[in-house]
Amino acid sequence: MSTLRPALLTDHYELTMISAALRDGTADRRCVFEVFSRRLPTGRRYGVVAGTGRLVDLIRDFRFDPEEIDFLRRTGVVDEQAAAWLASYRFTGDVDGYAEGELFFPGSPILTVSGGFAECVALETLVLSVLNHDCAVAAAAARMVTAARGRTLIEMGSRRAHEEAAVAAARAAYLAGFRFTSNLAAGQRYGIPTAGTAAHAFTLLHDDERAAFASQVATLGKDTTLLVDTYDISQGIRNAIGVAGTDLRAVRIDSGDLAVIAQQSRELLDSLGATETKIIVSGDLDEYAIASLAAEPVDMYGAGTSVVTGSGAPTAGLVYKLVEVDGRAVVKRSEHKATIGGRKVAIRRHKPTGTATEEIVVPQGVPDHRPHDRMLQRSYVVEGESVLLPTLDESREHLRQCLISIPWEGLKLSAGDPAIPVTVIPAD
Repeated sequence: MSTLRPALLTDHYELTMISAALRDGTADRRCVFEVFSRRLPTGRRYGVVAGTGRLVDLIRDFRFDPEEIDFLRRTGVVDEQAAAWLASYRFTGDVDGYAEGELFFPGSPILTVSGGFAECVALETLVLSVLNHDCAVAAAAARMVTAARGRTLIEMGSRRAHEEAAVAAARAAYLAGFRFTSNLAAGQRYGIPTAGTAAHAFTLLHDDERAAFASQVATLGKDTTLLVDTYDISQGIRNAIGVAGTDLRAVRIDSGDLAVIAQQSRELLDSLGATETKIIVSGDLDEYAIASLAAEPVDMYGAGTSVVTGSGAPTAGLVYKLVEVDGRAVVKRSEHKATIGGRKVAIRRHKPTGTATEEIVVPQGVPDHRPHDRMLQRSYVVEGESVLLPTLDESREHLRQCLISIPWEGLKLSAGDPAIPVTVIPAD
């Protein structure tokens, strides 16, 4: 489990609203909040729901301890009434939403939180912090998986992220189809397969490259990866095969013109008899760089900075908006930020072949259900109690199937319309 204390992720303004609502008697009014995106990041044709599995655990553990309440009281953030309310806080409402690994589009109600106003608004920052980060990473990672065309991807971006964000990013990347992570905390916490090799520092530590390679092979055996570009790549490959033999598992290249170097390295490895030795490339790879190497003899990609930062879109742009109070639809009318009131449900329509054609978002109730429709929401929390969730591997497979279902144009890396249109039908 995470060491993160979720309660003080609550923003100051949320506690201001809670204090006022407790004082004026509106804190327990039954409310519905929805999480959605008004638009996708520039150039994206779909979003990926990720982080809901983490979020359910954090909601379950969402508590204010005495020290936190004392801090809030001493600093004037809350009054005595609000402090007493926080001391006994337990979320008793419901959370419903799209399955983890589901695709989403502008207007998709990917999460619905319902309950008393105060208990729901206390979760706003937590919900958006988790989902905006994990969805952004998963969408970037999914694009990289598509660009890799079935080749293996390793997530290795821990050094480019906050320590807790690094673990969450590894989880989101694995959900999206990455096969390994170098983050051992993610391996322990979520059961994600881990992989890694020595860095340049290990080669530089030794008197020469061969000595470094010999030490690594003596410790890990030939089923390891040797980093061959500390000095001269061609000589590095010769040294690697000279030390480990032709059954060395892999070499890694972390710099240079990777397209040219991959071709030259493959030719050299083959000439040395190491025809089964794999080539792994890394070094600031994003989905476009990976796509550019599709025709080259690359067996595996290591992606770091771009995946953990959402490849230029570090947030999914999700918002958490009140849409219903005591069964009555409420609407925000601000220019460019208007909302559609009322609790909604969503279905995805498909051709008989399984290709998705449209997403329909309608007021809560039984929608016009057609053959091959799929309901998108599921329960995560019911009356404060979490329900059994799919495993991470099951969610990973769900995303794989979702990506197969969208029209092929939706997988393009170029800018364009969302992969499928969303029709939102407002309440009467």
